[in-house]
Amino acid sequence: MGQDSTIDLRSDTVTLAPEPMRRAMYEAALGDDVYGEDPTVNALQEKVAQLTEKDAALFVASGTMGNLVACLSHCGRGDEIILGDQSHIARWEQGGASTLGGISLRTIKNEDGMFDLGDLKKAINEDDPHRTVTKLIAVENTWNGMPLTPHYLHQVKELALNHNLSVHLDGARLFNAARHFKRPLSDFTAAVDSVQLCFAKGLSTPAGSIVAGSHEFISKARRWRKALGGGMRQAGVLAAAAIYALDNMQERLDEDHENAEFLAAALSQIPFIKVVFGPCTNMVFFEPTTESGMDREDLVRKMKDQGILTGIEKNKGIRAVTHFGIERHHIEEAIKRIGLICS
Repeated sequence: MGQDSTIDLRSDTVTLAPEPMRRAMYEAALGDDVYGEDPTVNALQEKVAQLTEKDAALFVASGTMGNLVACLSHCGRGDEIILGDQSHIARWEQGGASTLGGISLRTIKNEDGMFDLGDLKKAINEDDPHRTVTKLIAVENTWNGMPLTPHYLHQVKELALNHNLSVHLDGARLFNAARHFKRPLSDFTAAVDSVQLCFAKGLSTPAGSIVAGSHEFISKARRWRKALGGGMRQAGVLAAAAIYALDNMQERLDEDHENAEFLAAALSQIPFIKVVFGPCTNMVFFEPTTESGMDREDLVRKMKDQGILTGIEKNKGIRAVTHFGIERHHIEEAIKRIGLICS
């Protein structure tokens, strides 16, 4: 925490790398990754391929880039992706697959992170020259902190197989889902053709994500990564942080989940505060009651004045995210300050 005692609950992207991670970055063996010669990047890609039980993996600059190269690798111009209307790809990635790839985005309701399987089946276009060609289903885990079970992902995959479709998993916070259910990553990734994992959220690296899938998929993804300007040279400094994170930062996500539960329980005891969603992993959504005389924006502003930073998710409420660097005493202090605002 900074000297100004600010408690930053906006996102798990504000994490700062721990000192041993920075040391690993400094000591990383390096080469030119565009030539495939960075040994640390290669080691990371092999490690993730094993963890996800996929043929290969490809290090990319960000989760948005990872999802975009996946969509572009699975689909061609004029093809269609089915995805949630509240999904990150649909709402927060500038429609890149459509803008840059000419791919149609067919959104269906996913209010709790999951599609109704009947709705999903109805959204698949029949073989008709008047319709776009449905090629891909994209799912997200976690979604607003809500973890999707391996069983549900396998149900989506079975439907996809019956219609000759591929499935991509935006697994930016899949590590949280895996810790929540105490299941290995491979239990989730077995149900999809490709996956994107982000290291720069709960795992606390400065930057970087990765995509994994078949050899053919990764070959296409590598070409798209280069076309998007994502070919990095001595990227081992970032890959070293990711390797450290995989080895040392996954289990501590349990602490974030416990702190989110503590935060939600304490918020629910404050007059004029209502917890509206969560926590399932590391996110809590809340808002002021009508009786408080405040709306969401008012409360967010007053919390900021008291050194508590949060955000607003339009469809869910004020969002507070627990993460590395936020410990129990920070949560207790945040509750104290919010209580004073609402007293």
